[in-house]
Amino acid sequence: MMRLRPLANLFQAMRFRILIVITIAAAVLQLGCSGTQQNGADVNAQQNDTANAAFANADEALAEGSRLLDAGETERAIEVLNQAVAMNGDLAEAYFRLGIAYSLVEFRDQVAADESVEPTPTPVPGEKKPKEIRSNSEIAFEKAVAAYKRMIAANREDHLAYYNMGRSYNKLNEDEDAAKALRQAVELKPDDSEYHTELGSILIKLAKYPEAVGALKKAIELDPNNLEAEELLEKAEAGRKRISFTTLPKDDKKASNSNTNSNSAPDEPASNKKPGPPVGGDKPKPPVANRPKQP
Repeated sequence: MMRLRPLANLFQAMRFRILIVITIAAAVLQLGCSGTQQNGADVNAQQNDTANAAFANADEALAEGSRLLDAGETERAIEVLNQAVAMNGDLAEAYFRLGIAYSLVEFRDQVAADESVEPTPTPVPGEKKPKEIRSNSEIAFEKAVAAYKRMIAANREDHLAYYNMGRSYNKLNEDEDAAKALRQAVELKPDDSEYHTELGSILIKLAKYPEAVGALKKAIELDPNNLEAEELLEKAEAGRKRISFTTLPKDDKKASNSNTNSNSAPDEPASNKKPGPPVGGDKPKPPVANRPKQP
């Protein structure tokens, strides 16, 4: 029994040490968790401070909103860009970027809605259709167009305003107005490859393929590394070929129609047909009753 005491004391000391290690580890873990929670709270607070920050001017808010949008923080970008347009209602670029941000949110919500499709209720006869509500992105792009128009009214040589107004019209699917604005931008600055590319893209939407081909070739001439213009040029040339195959020249159409008419004319009834000239030079035989008798 005397020999077992040192072992018992040793085991007791080891248990004490293990308890100390476990206690220290638990304390460290608790401190780490609280630190992580504190860091998360600090990040959230920092995000809220950014969204609610009092910017010195609209341009500063626009810069921050653009940074947030490029970083994929769309909701925060919307908040900041709304501050920008609230400080300066003529800040066209802020409206344009706000429209893009709203478009991203609306697209995301639409995808989520499509995944949980509910049956469309059967319309009741005589019931008025609900008015279509304009989306936030449409309102933002419309305000962008209005702001760019004011910029152009102040400076008719502002090619960048024409360019961005054309892009805003494009977002609203007002393609004719977009093409008109972009043509003006190209006319004012014909050496800009990006302007020609955007114009070519709109002309493809309008199925004006020959003009689109010219614009896109010019874009590539100005910038041989313009990959977007090269891809659009392939589409424009394919569209031009489709038109050339389905559209005949006027002379060919007339010839085709005349041949079709001659080949498809209905046969005249036998009772109305007039006797034609003898075939092969033979004289027609007289009726049997009028033939002379043979000797």
